[in-house]
Amino acid sequence: MVFAERLAIEIDGDGEPVVMIHGLGGTTNTFTPLLPAFVRNKRVRFDLPGCGRSWRVEGPLSVEKFLEATKRAMAAAHVEKAHVVAHSMGTIVAAHLAAGDPSAVKSLALFGPLLAPPDQARANIRARAAKARQEGMQGIADALLQSSLSSESKAKRLSAVAFVRESLMGQDPDGYARSCEALAEMQAADTSKITCPTLLVTGDEDVVSPPQSVRMMGQKIAGSRVEVLRGCGHWTPVEKPDECIELLKQFYGGQPWRMFSSPMSASSTPAGRSPTPARS
Repeated sequence: MVFAERLAIEIDGDGEPVVMIHGLGGTTNTFTPLLPAFVRNKRVRFDLPGCGRSWRVEGPLSVEKFLEATKRAMAAAHVEKAHVVAHSMGTIVAAHLAAGDPSAVKSLALFGPLLAPPDQARANIRARAAKARQEGMQGIADALLQSSLSSESKAKRLSAVAFVRESLMGQDPDGYARSCEALAEMQAADTSKITCPTLLVTGDEDVVSPPQSVRMMGQKIAGSRVEVLRGCGHWTPVEKPDECIELLKQFYGGQPWRMFSSPMSASSTPAGRSPTPARS
């Protein structure tokens, strides 16, 4: 663990670099369940400003500040170009990075992806910021456990439920509120400028990134691949880690895509091109 201007960064492993960007309410640990897919990679994980161990921030946050933090983490790890893995709000940041600085991104693997919050959701996100400041994180955590996890996870994967609750409860309320306000203002990246291989993974019960929205997102990113996991909500890496690892290994290994059996995947779309191979 190193700190670069209050940014908490974890760097380990050797090989082709992978940079991981978590979402709202997440930390570097969002990706801990996926680490077996990256045993031969250099792994760069960091807590976004206002989140986790990077909670001490001044002034408002924004997608631009999150992009700057991503580049700061890459610089601290001496990484100029990387495969980027992201979840939720982090996928917006990743898309902006790939569109604005394509020379820095080898590929995108996006879980619970979205280009920007729907306009009708922005007011609720701002209201959540106010609630965090006024009441703390417990009410938010309890509500999100009900809405963001699949019924299967809540019934059968209590370790996933505990993980998500702890991740949310551990957030600094003001830092979380500033992250909410940043998310509420985010706009979509120019997808026509995203030229790297892209994998989009969501759950069939993901209310933040519903399958139809992710399929539409895939149509905007040339050659992208969409996968929908059954019995999965918005916390894809935590709820379905084994299935996500299998998808990542195929994606980075450049193996031909196949249709997954129904327990794993609800649907898939044909690949436009093979991804750049990574050692994983």
